[in-house]
This record gives sequence, structure tokens and C-alpha cells, in this order.
Amino acid sequence: MTSTSAASAARATVYGYPRQGRNRELKKAIEGYWQGRVTADALRDTAAELRRANWRLLADAGIHEVPTGDFSLYDHVLDTSVMVGAIPARHRAAVEADALDGYFAMARGTQDVAPLEMTKWFDTNYHYLVPELGPDTAFSADTAKQVAELTEALALGLTARPVLVGPVTYLLLAKPAPGVAADFEPLTLLDRLLPVYAEALADLRSAGAEWVQLDEPALVQDRTPAELNAAARAYRELGGLTDRPKLLVASYFDRLGEALPVLAKAPVEGLALDFTGAAAANLGDLAAVGGLPGKRLLAGVVNGRNVWINDFEKSLATLGTLLGLADRVDVASSCSLLHVPLDASAERDIDPQIARWLAFARQKTAEIVTLARGLAQGTDLIAAELAANRADLASRAGSVLTHDPAVRARSAAVTDQDARRSHPYPERAAAQHAHLGLPLLPTTTIGSFPQTADLRTARAELRTGRIDASAYEERIKAEIRDVLAFQEKAGIDVLVHGEPERNDMVQYFAEQLTGYLATQHGWVQSYGTRYVRPPILAGDISRPEPMTVRWTTYAQSLTDRPVKGMLTGPVTMLAWSFVRDDQPLGETARQVALALRDEVNDLEAAGTSVIQVDEPALRETLPLRGADRAGYLAWATEAFRLTTSGVRPDTQVHTHMCYAEFGDILQAIDDLDADVISLEAARSHMRVADELAAAGYPREVGPGVYDIHSPRVPGADEAAALLRKGLEAIPAERLWVNPDCGLKTRGWPEVRASLENLVAAAREVRDGLPGTAS
Repeated sequence: MTSTSAASAARATVYGYPRQGRNRELKKAIEGYWQGRVTADALRDTAAELRRANWRLLADAGIHEVPTGDFSLYDHVLDTSVMVGAIPARHRAAVEADALDGYFAMARGTQDVAPLEMTKWFDTNYHYLVPELGPDTAFSADTAKQVAELTEALALGLTARPVLVGPVTYLLLAKPAPGVAADFEPLTLLDRLLPVYAEALADLRSAGAEWVQLDEPALVQDRTPAELNAAARAYRELGGLTDRPKLLVASYFDRLGEALPVLAKAPVEGLALDFTGAAAANLGDLAAVGGLPGKRLLAGVVNGRNVWINDFEKSLATLGTLLGLADRVDVASSCSLLHVPLDASAERDIDPQIARWLAFARQKTAEIVTLARGLAQGTDLIAAELAANRADLASRAGSVLTHDPAVRARSAAVTDQDARRSHPYPERAAAQHAHLGLPLLPTTTIGSFPQTADLRTARAELRTGRIDASAYEERIKAEIRDVLAFQEKAGIDVLVHGEPERNDMVQYFAEQLTGYLATQHGWVQSYGTRYVRPPILAGDISRPEPMTVRWTTYAQSLTDRPVKGMLTGPVTMLAWSFVRDDQPLGETARQVALALRDEVNDLEAAGTSVIQVDEPALRETLPLRGADRAGYLAWATEAFRLTTSGVRPDTQVHTHMCYAEFGDILQAIDDLDADVISLEAARSHMRVADELAAAGYPREVGPGVYDIHSPRVPGADEAAALLRKGLEAIPAERLWVNPDCGLKTRGWPEVRASLENLVAAAREVRDGLPGTAS
């Protein structure tokens, strides 16, 4: 029985909670507002009710302190930009005219004004809007949202803790604004930003906040002495304020490392640390710095990023050790529960035996409460929960789903040669150019075309039995015919079938592979109103039969132009799934790669000459600490090559990546040994082309000239300007012309216009090349 004063004070809390609502009510309200079907007041009412529902659910479950401010209509980093007045000059007029429309203009852009750049939130699949800052940025506090949401929670009689992105992380996530020198460092604005945070803290204290959480996940990355000194200065200044709440500085996703002693010494009242996965090292590091005497510790022992049940005995052992290292230890998730689905009990199609292993946001909340009870009142009071947890863990460990001897034997037999193409790239390029006969600056798309309401309806009708498989397939064939006809008329050189049969680029394949589980309601926010249902990678992986060959072959039968076969790569299949945590990721990646290798070989045998294996998550999954990266990149690039290396030299292998900091993985991009890579480049103004050129990248590249995450239609002149900028770095014989990403989320009118403009731009620039004028 635990009886220390620190234990008796133990309480339960979370960093944040999923925003969408049980039936994605937030998504529907926002998209309805964009379409003019929902008023601004109705949208705000929906958002307010979802916040109240979340807080009530948390409080009813036993959470002692609910988070506020984590709820967002689009993105919490964008909310922070609004809070500190960092509105880009091009958006100021829109924000001043209508704050809500201006907010969405920053996120999505308009026909006349480009949006903020979007990229991945650390190593997750959540996207944030990148702040744009410069030497002339003038910050000013606007805490209306943060104060209003705190006031709402307090009015319900709840203990509430506002959550803000911390000032150091905010500046480290920012980039130089357009027109600002590329070497400008936003962190130099810290002294200008801190008074705004001071004002925000005073406003929240005045509104009733006892504690405010300042999230500083950027400090778990490798940081320079200057950056660590900036963090120390920031929290010396904020901690020294007299008109403020108590401060809880939070980190997550990895160990704090050299930043831990900086924060431990800061004059703040508490720290929140992650103790899961690689961040488990925080336990030893905390002991090494002498703990947190006199401070509150929020112990993140329940993994907020994965869906497996917690190991209660292991977590209680960690919590017991922590009791001697802080004045007060509270129990929490490792990070916001934004990154997991809402409620596992809503899943009716998962085997009950397997369902025992799963914990979504609601179940993780219950786990946190149970652990807090056990820590505060003794394990005797949670004996039944401990026994059930042991049985569930044993059930998973002993399941036949998690161990297939044939899969493991095939994986163990892989050799280095299996992951190498038979010919070097220059020989392959010559064979491919002769075989495909494409022009300079060939045009293509990334793969998907709009997923129309008709397609979604057809899938729903198939699931409910209103149409049979034959009728469904006829609808899919009709859509493929339409997509191909449009591409041929538009003049696109390498076609795609549009993927009308696919619900999601990961889920579609997961549903056809053994070892994966699909959910019906497991929605997770990717960005804005874009939600995905990550499948659950529960056991050993194999491919019972071909997955894409029939549709690709059908599409190719309709045209003389090459049609790309489209697959999702092994790293992305892991990154955009909830992966198993009972074996190394590299082993799981190899199993997936071998299954996909069979598909690639079958596509080639069926006559497919161009095969694209997408790896948009390669950079996303890069470990946050440099020391951990070489091992990851070794197995990740091997998995891609294992997928693609079994084809002939004249079969052209493409890959695709989007919305990431590609400069961090240029060597890995080279190590993939793909013949062509397409990458996001429109929002980042072709920066990746310069980065690839500087690194001496020798293969073909398609930096995107059409930002598909905005509803605006780029003109042919705009696309041509981006293309010419790309040509400054990449020679014409190695440059492709394509959008940034797939077109699934866009509507047909904008897709038609944008792709026609893209083709016109390619022709204009092609005709202007020496020796090619028509």
C-alpha cells in the first residue's frame, strides 16, 4: 500500500482530447460553414457543445483537472499565431474584416492569397500551420479564445488547466516569412514575444486559472547551447512574473535530455514528462538531476499515441519510483489524446478477444484514473483492474495472430541483394526513356482523383447490401473511364486510374493484408477537417492475393499512354497505422515490404511499366533525436528497396513524399534508389529542388507546382513560374511536372482547371527550352 504524501496527492489529468466529436460533428459544421450551409453562430455553438461534452466526459470518468485551449477549429499552432498577433501581412485585411473567415484563409488560402505552409507536428501524422515571422514582426496579445474556453469550463464547476504552445517551441516551429532572408532565426524574437505571453498568463489568472500548461515539445529534439539558453531565459522571465498562474512546462514524444536540467532549475511550479517509449529514459535522467524537489510532476505513463492497453504493473512501478523525485506526482497520458481515436467500445466488428487489447481516448482516460487511484490509495483498491489487465496482456502475447512462422521464416531469409536493383540508375534511366518515350518535363499526377459523394455512396451501399459487388464494380469502372478520359483530353503524359475503389491510401491495403485490423469509427485528425481511420497493425503481415492489379490492368486497357500502378510504401503503412509495440519496427517494416514486393512484381507481370510506391511518412517517422536516426533510416530505406527491387531495369519506379522537412533526409531519399520522386514544393516555394540540387541528387524529380491542400486554382502563369524556378536547380531532362499531392480531397471543378493549367504551364516552359520551340 502506498502511503506517502506525494502519493496521496496523486490526481488524474490529460494534456488534450480529440476535437471532432463522436460523429465528427466538428468536421461537418466547419465544412458546412465553408459551403454556406452553416452560419458562423451555429458553427461556434457546435464547437462549444463539443467542448462541454468532452469536459463532462473527462470529469465523469474521474479526471480531476480538465484541459482547456486545446480545442481548435483547425489547428492549435494557428490558434497560437492568432493569440500572439502573428498574422501574415497578406492575411491582415481578411482577419480585420472577419476574424473567422480570416482564420480559415490563413489555413486554406483563397483564390487570391496563399495559405500558411503546412507540415507535420514532430513525428506524428498531425499537420500544423507554420508561423511566418520576420525581423519586423510585431506581436500583440489576443487571448479571447483562451480566456473564453477557460471561462466555459469553470462555469461547469470544473477544475481547468489552460494549455498553450510554449514560446520557445512556437518560435522553433516558425519559418522566415516570404521575402525575409532564409537565414533569419525566429528564435531571435524571443524577447519580443515573452511580454505577450506574460500578458496572456495575466489574463488567464484573472479569468480564474490556477495552473497554465506551456507545451515545449521542441525541447525533446537536439538543441544547441544557444537554444537551451533561450529556454532558460524564457522560463526565468515567465517564472519571475508576479501576476501569473502556476506554470507547468510540458514535453512529450521523446526524452528531454540536455533540456531537462534547464527546466528542472527554472522557477516554475511543475514539469510534465513523457515516460513511454524512447521517453522512458526521462526516468533515469530525472533521478540524475536530483528530481524536482518542491515541484509538481505530471507523469505521462499512458501512451497517448498508440492504441494498446497500458501495462498497469509496469506503469505503477514507474510511478512508484517517481514518488521520491517530486513533491507531487500526478498521472497523465504521455501527450494529448488528439492522436488516438475516441472510443474503442464503438467498434462492433473487431473480434472481442482482440478488442480486449485496445484502448482509445476514452479507455486511456479510464486507465489514467485507475493508475491515479492505485498510486494515491494503494493497489489493493484496484486489485480487480490489475488482474483483468494481466489477463488481457497475456491474451495478446499468446495469440496466434501475432506469430506466423511462415512470415517470420521468409523475413529471416532476406539478403542484402534482395534489396538492390539489378542495374545501376544510369542504365535504368536509358532503358526507361527508350521504353516510355516521354517528352521533356513529363506531366503526371500523384495518384488519387476526387472522392465524390457518388463514390462514397456506392461504398456505403455495398456495405449495407443495397447494391451487390457487380453493381459496385461497374460504378468503379465508370469512374476510371471518366478519370482516364479527362487526363487524356487534358494532355497528361503518365496517367493514373484515380483510385476510386480506395477508401484511404493505407486502410485500403490494410484491409487486404493479414495481421491488420480495420476500424469503423476510429477517426483521427490529420489536419483541419481531414480525418483518417488508421488501421491497427496487430500481427504478422502477409498478402493472400493481389490487391491492385485488376484495376490497374483495366485502366491500362483503356489507353495507349502509361498508367501508373499505385501502392503505399512500407514505412507509410507503419506510420499511418497504429503499430504493434511487441517487436522492433524494422521487423514489422520488412514483413510489410515483402507483401508489397509481391504486389509490385505482379503489377509488372501484368504489363505495368510505371509503378509508384508512396512514402510520404519517411521524414515524419524520423526519430526526434539525431542519435536514433541512422538505425531508423537503415531499415526504412531497406524496406522501400525490398519492395521495389524485384523489377526489370525498364520498369520505372516512382515514389512520393509531401509536407515534411526534406532537407533532414536527403541522403535517405538517395538511398531509396527510386527512379523518380515527386515532392511537395508549392507552399515552400520550390525549396526542396534547391536542397536536392545542393545535395547532388542524381535522379528524376517532380517538385509540386499545384498546392492541393488549398481550394484555390493556380493559374498557368503561376505554375510556370514555379516550374522555371525548379529548372534553376534541376535540369529539364530530370524534371517532372505534377501537383504536390493526391487530389482525393478536392472537387472536380478545381481539379479540372488546375490540371489544365498545369499542363499548359508545362507546354509553355517546354516550348521555351533551347532546341524545343514548336
